[in-house]
Amino acid sequence: MLIRMIERSLVYPVPSRERGDWRPRWLRPQNVWFRAHDETKLHGWYIPHPEAKRLVVYCHGNAEHVADQANLMFRLQSHLQATLFVFDYRGYGRSRGKPFEKGCIADGMAAQRWLARKEGVANEDITIIGRSIGGGIAVGIAAEQGARALVLENTFSKMTEAAAHQYPYLPVRLVMRNRYNSLKRIAKYHSPLFQCHGTGDNIVPIRLGKQLFEAAPTETKQFFEIPFAGHNDSPPPKYYAALTQFLDEVDAAVEAPTKHRRQRQLVS
Repeated sequence: MLIRMIERSLVYPVPSRERGDWRPRWLRPQNVWFRAHDETKLHGWYIPHPEAKRLVVYCHGNAEHVADQANLMFRLQSHLQATLFVFDYRGYGRSRGKPFEKGCIADGMAAQRWLARKEGVANEDITIIGRSIGGGIAVGIAAEQGARALVLENTFSKMTEAAAHQYPYLPVRLVMRNRYNSLKRIAKYHSPLFQCHGTGDNIVPIRLGKQLFEAAPTETKQFFEIPFAGHNDSPPPKYYAALTQFLDEVDAAVEAPTKHRRQRQLVS
């Protein structure tokens, strides 16, 4: 029991609800309550873009919650021209329950389904972005429900490997219950993948990100390396430019067959 309590505190260092800005007037997010498959009540922000080119679900890191995301959501919304849905895993922010691997991935799947219903699209039409542990959750979502594209920032192949890097003298590979084996899960995902990682990341070494990237079976993938950047450093403008170009190309490839079918119908 003590080992499980220690693991939970390390894997899920839930920040105080008093932290952050829950009412960012300049962003004006819409508060959303929704439920996971086990009826756990969850909270998120729906942030529509008036001329959205894409839909994005964002999965944050393990020491963050929704109220920490206002500045980042503004950057993503403007750079990607996207309607966004950022949510809290169970036990984080205003979401109920206690976090554990299967539950957090279920929460992400519920978030994707909520946005799909809201926008009247399929799950596969939504791009999933995940950072750090959020990358493990994002892989789980995409593997089970599909995605237009999967974007991973400073994430791992397996959480047990990241933990072993941090605690080399402890048998974490044997005792951890929250394992987030993205290396196994990503084998089920065949759609576009964009990954970024800082070379100076001492929490999740870049080699773990590259392991995951190399294991991804999709032929449409790109790895964006950020020199000297640490785990929690903000990505540079070049990252957003590269990501936007990648997603634009993905959208163009998806739209091309539809336009071709329409042209054939008009000709016939």
